Amino acid sequence: MRASLERHLGSRQVSKVVYGSIIGLALIVAIESHPPAPGVMAVWLLGTALAVGLAEIYSEVVGAETSTRQPVTRRQLGHMIEDAAAVGFGVAFPAVFFLFSALSSMDVDRAFSLAKWTGIGLIGFYGFWAARFAGAAPHRALLKGALVALVGAGLIILKSLVH
Repeated sequence: MRASLERHLGSRQVSKVVYGSIIGLALIVAIESHPPAPGVMAVWLLGTALAVGLAEIYSEVVGAETSTRQPVTRRQLGHMIEDAAAVGFGVAFPAVFFLFSALSSMDVDRAFSLAKWTGIGLIGFYGFWAARFAGAAPHRALLKGALVALVGAGLIILKSLVH
């Protein structure tokens, strides 16, 4: 497990998962005040993950072809699909809590809470490891992880102030 986690943390997909997590968190926070049924919320997250993933692929293809003046190769497209899957995973992950809620394993308020806090936790986790891999001491890495997690918390706070 440790080797797999270290490989993942050293990959290009980290930034894509973080990006997707922020999108998923924004969707959850925006919808929470008028929540749909938990099954609908799960489908919205999965649909958003698919749409954002496809947009990621499309924008990367267009960017590559306009900058290189060459068609994208299969190998390049494969990397773009991997990146898009990582973004999609970040967006879709909270759907699991709404699926549990739809199956009556938890109430919808708890699903929203878990979705928000795990999203913030994931963003902080990646911030911590980014700092550690860049050579920061553990206490500085914890600070960086906490500061980037505050970005997600700021989104939640902003929403609570506006609503």
